[in-house]
Amino acid sequence: MSEEYGPDFITITDEDGNDIELEMLDALEHNGQTYMAFCPAVEEGADEDSEDYGLVILKTIEENGEELLSTLDSDEELNTVYDLFMERLFEDEE
Repeated sequence: MSEEYGPDFITITDEDGNDIELEMLDALEHNGQTYMAFCPAVEEGADEDSEDYGLVILKTIEENGEELLSTLDSDEELNTVYDLFMERLFEDEE
C-alpha cells in the first residue's frame, strides 16, 4: 500500500448505529478472500491503550452486486488472519 497520498480512512456504522472512523493499515488475500486491517482513528487526548483502539480486521463480501465489509465468521478465521497480518508487519520491520 502506498502512503504517497497519506493514510486511507473509512467510516463504518456499528450495530448500535454509532459511526466509527477507521484508518486502513493493510490488506491481504487468503484462500480467495480479501481481508483488511484497520485501527480506529485516535482523537486528540484519547487513551490509545484503551481496548477501543485495537486492531480491527474485516473482510470484503459481495451482496447484491455490491462490495461490503463484514466481520469474520469465526474465532479460528480471525486468529488465522490476525497471524498473517502480524507476520507481514514484522517482515516490514526487518
